[in-house]
Amino acid sequence: MKNSLRVLRAERRWSQAEVAERLGVSRQTVNAIETSRYDPSLPLAFAIARLFERRIEDIFDPESGDK
Repeated sequence: MKNSLRVLRAERRWSQAEVAERLGVSRQTVNAIETSRYDPSLPLAFAIARLFERRIEDIFDPESGDK
C-alpha cells in the first residue's frame, strides 16, 4: 500500500527513530511501512494519522500498491 509517511516525516525533520519512539514501534517497522513492505495494523494506522494530524486516507492509499 502506497503511503506518504516518508514525506510527512521529512516535513517535520523527524528521523525514523523519532517517529518510531512516538508510535511505540521499532525503527525497522517505520522503515518497512515507508517502503511499502509492511502495511500497518488499523490501530497503528490510526496512531500514525493522529501523530501527523491527518486522516488515515490522506496518508495511506489502498488503491495503489501490490496488496
